[in-house]
Amino acid sequence: MSLENYSSEPEPATGRNFLITVIDDDRSMGRMLSRIIEAAGLRVELFTSAEDFLDAGRFSDPGCLVLDVDLPGMSGLELQRHLNESGLNIPIVFISGQATEQTRERALKSGAIGFFDKPFSIRSLLASIQSIEDLPRNGAH
Repeated sequence: MSLENYSSEPEPATGRNFLITVIDDDRSMGRMLSRIIEAAGLRVELFTSAEDFLDAGRFSDPGCLVLDVDLPGMSGLELQRHLNESGLNIPIVFISGQATEQTRERALKSGAIGFFDKPFSIRSLLASIQSIEDLPRNGAH
């Protein structure tokens, strides 16, 4: 991740009290993303697996998922498919350390609003998250 253009000063969040759910099995990456998202003025919740997120059952809470593609157990793409099939249209921003172009295309065709390869620009990730706050939402809310 590129921190060179990242300011530690929080940028004001627009819209409602937006909850960002980060799902990444790399605990240090998850904690780092959580701190950065909180510094941007957004609420954040962290899970280390898709199953833990599903078990929590708070599908109306997330304003956005920041979702790793490669997770143990259910992958990020499998979680995306499960949510889509369930009619839960939660905006997803994927992150990946080793995605192929086919993986990127599959995620985006299935409705992901962003896809970032590690290392990625923190500013670009935050811009992608904050851009979805005003999107119309279908499904659970």
